Amino acid sequence: MQATPPMHEPPASYDPVFFDSLFAVEDHHFWFRARNHLIAAVLSRLVADLSPGYRVLEVGCGTGNTLRVLEQVCSDGHVMGMDLFREGMPFARQRVACPLVQGDMQQPPFRAGFEVIGLFDVLEHLPDDRQVLRDLHAMLAPGGTLFLTVPAYPSLWSYFDEASCHYRRYGPAELARKLEDTGYRVAHLTPYMASLFPLVWVGRRVASLMKRDPAPTRERTHELARNELRIVPLVNEVLSWVLTWEVRLVARGWVLPFGASVVGVAQKAS
Repeated sequence: MQATPPMHEPPASYDPVFFDSLFAVEDHHFWFRARNHLIAAVLSRLVADLSPGYRVLEVGCGTGNTLRVLEQVCSDGHVMGMDLFREGMPFARQRVACPLVQGDMQQPPFRAGFEVIGLFDVLEHLPDDRQVLRDLHAMLAPGGTLFLTVPAYPSLWSYFDEASCHYRRYGPAELARKLEDTGYRVAHLTPYMASLFPLVWVGRRVASLMKRDPAPTRERTHELARNELRIVPLVNEVLSWVLTWEVRLVARGWVLPFGASVVGVAQKAS
């Protein structure tokens, strides 16, 4: 499989050293809470008309933070989580009871049969995103749905992306084009976390101008990324409240003009 040229060349698809840091903050951090609220709202509509026993897979389930949401929403279906790294599975097992599978999307372990596949902030970690989208298409049942989120806009690239081993960030048009090129019909796609966009954009520009670490070490990059996960409790609660309203709009089908992330729902074309 030949990879398309990445925007940046990370050392690997992910650094499992971050699992413990993520596990410690995911339950209360506004970003993860808002994303999970959005996923729950959209997913509940996606599965509402499915017959009991439908199959749902999360690819890149990590510490199980979002997989727990899938398990709760899809109580009349069969939910499964897959991740490349074993290191995250002990954390995930503390949160979910569903099956967990170690698997690599470069050698997909499943055949067609999933009504819904979730890919939440994972596609940006993979060098050949088009091939991954094709492989996920093959894993979906006829008419099945791919539900995904990705970080938005190359202009927001920062040390956090580098520490997270991202290959790219996506503009909405780019993501829509790649989905359509790989056999999907885009049902809904929009930026979200628009409330954060001005703050994130300014923060990225200031960091770029300051250029404090033109060539930071791996340890320094990890330190900077962990610092970004730390937040004053009051600010965390305010942002959680603000994003609650935004989540409601997106879940109802609104398309926002910009945001720090992109969410998409795409169906397997016949």
